[in-house]
Amino acid sequence: TTPEMARFQIEGLRRMSPARKLALLGDVTRMARALALAGLRARYPQASESELRRRLADLLLGSELAARVYGPAPEDPHAG
Repeated sequence: TTPEMARFQIEGLRRMSPARKLALLGDVTRMARALALAGLRARYPQASESELRRRLADLLLGSELAARVYGPAPEDPHAG
């Protein structure tokens, strides 16, 4: 990004209402989760939706907290 474009983006963010900023953050969060799930589906094509959600919890919360909240992680067929 050029410095001029960066300034333009920053000014645009400054002019946004707090509600619009929050909505934008929600959009970015949903997109990040969707991309993470797509990556997990590619890596574990045979995994069920519940297994994929559990693996996503590892990514979002860290394996220790995810295990405390959701139970043990599924075994990784790629681990050698």
